[in-house]
Amino acid sequence: MPSRDDIRNVAIVAHVDHGKTTLVDAMLWQSGAFRANQEVAERVMDSMDLEREKGITILAKNTAVRWQGVKVNIVDTPGHADFGGEVERALTMVDGVLLLVDASEGPLPQTRFVLRKALEARLPVVLVVNKVDRGDARPAEVVHEVEELFLDLDADEDQVGFPILFANARTGECGRTPDALEATLAPLFQTLLEHVPAPWFDEGAPLQALVTNLDASPYVGRLALCRVRNGELRRGDAVAWCRSDGSIERAKIAELYVTEALDRMEADLAGPGEICAVAGIPEITIGETLADLDDPRPLPVTRVDEPSLSVTVAINTAPLSGQDGTKVTARLLKSRLDQEVIGNVSIRVLDTERPEMWEVQGRGELQLAILVEVMRREGFELTVGKPQVVIRTIDGKTHEPMERVAIDAPEEYLGVVSQLLALRKGRMEQMVNHGTGWVRMEYVVPARGLIGFRTEFMTGQTTQFALLNLQERGLLFVGPGEEVYEGMIVGENVRADDMDVNPTREKKLSNVRQSTAEELVRLIPKTQLSLEQALEFLREDECVEVTPKNVRLRKVLLSQQERVRAGRRARTPG
Repeated sequence: MPSRDDIRNVAIVAHVDHGKTTLVDAMLWQSGAFRANQEVAERVMDSMDLEREKGITILAKNTAVRWQGVKVNIVDTPGHADFGGEVERALTMVDGVLLLVDASEGPLPQTRFVLRKALEARLPVVLVVNKVDRGDARPAEVVHEVEELFLDLDADEDQVGFPILFANARTGECGRTPDALEATLAPLFQTLLEHVPAPWFDEGAPLQALVTNLDASPYVGRLALCRVRNGELRRGDAVAWCRSDGSIERAKIAELYVTEALDRMEADLAGPGEICAVAGIPEITIGETLADLDDPRPLPVTRVDEPSLSVTVAINTAPLSGQDGTKVTARLLKSRLDQEVIGNVSIRVLDTERPEMWEVQGRGELQLAILVEVMRREGFELTVGKPQVVIRTIDGKTHEPMERVAIDAPEEYLGVVSQLLALRKGRMEQMVNHGTGWVRMEYVVPARGLIGFRTEFMTGQTTQFALLNLQERGLLFVGPGEEVYEGMIVGENVRADDMDVNPTREKKLSNVRQSTAEELVRLIPKTQLSLEQALEFLREDECVEVTPKNVRLRKVLLSQQERVRAGRRARTPG
């Protein structure tokens, strides 16, 4: 079968914070994508504000570099398990995978996930052990752990014989041994050209181009990112649009773009193996096919793993609604959620019994919190419910999602961590002591047991102003001068039940002269909750109010009298 030797398509996959985006930066610089005097931000592929703030990749993106006359399309993927749908989608665009592993941490749960997907797709793997300059680096052991992971995932002999490179992505160095790095990434580029196959195609076959992602342009509207499997896409041509419902419509390619470095360049033609962007089809969605009008042959749709967590999202019904945001109606909220489903393959939106509330399902707390945070910055005011796991019935039996958790902790905290995970129904699968004073523990835990787990380990003074009489009763989430309302949660007390307080009470003044000066009041700072922490804090009768300026905890029933009546009804049998 013929192939195009002038193109390589490769995805960079790894666990979060193992250096994928930093490596792409170095590849762009060394391939001549930027001028020598050009100012470029670090992690240039992380273009979203949230990606830069949190230091993670959220959306899979592609770039292209040229090396020795070959165009290398690089897809940078997220490393957090919550965005696994982006990884699965990215793997449909490429012919090989560059697996990046930290030289100290070794393969972690997301490494297992992305590697399993790559092996299922029969994609060849190039292993790069990154951060070999770390003081606690153990490259030889990490390579052995990756080899064991391949065997655990039932890789065949061809897949196990993968090439191994060692790198320091931050300085742009790479080599075939950890103690003899070259000053450039030339060994990496050469290995990619040798081990990632050129895209193959059927000569003379009709056009087939799979839509793998969506983008938008202020000038031409919706853009469909495609991988051309067979045939050629030409600007101005009429094509068959094979829709997800099975219907076929006639469509026209208004504009055609290909990627060079970080820029989209206009093109007249995109051949087999090319990754391109198409404009002119406003309602096209991910998974659909552009085909030949005379012989339309749809490509199989990419299937992604099922959601494991859900939250309810509704319009803001709090007394202070409408003060911060500009988008406060149910119609705007539903339109925005529908728009998210079109471009995000791992998000689902379901109707509920209430017309102004929807159930949003995703892969995890972080993914759902990122979605809510993006909408908050767009001007939406929301009420977000407590995260719940998605239960499925398989063969008549109820199943719940399970998560694989890896924890690195000092040896003295082994007992504390084990005790906390035992309370959450965790089962230890493996424990390794690397001899550095740290222990690696791997658990399998029900997803419901991990809700709120991260914040149990976060310590430190994350607080600001509070009220003197209330600070002795527990942690406070509000400070002086903040607007509150009945039913809003202003802190956490040590008792099992709720404590109704009045944080607006003022000090009564009189005309009686005091002989002593006013007592100096020293206030303990308040606890500032992030959106993720607020979601983890919730109980069944609570929700989060999200506006562009504030994140507030509140009761679902704001009135104390209504909550008392609801409690009585719940306790009354029948």
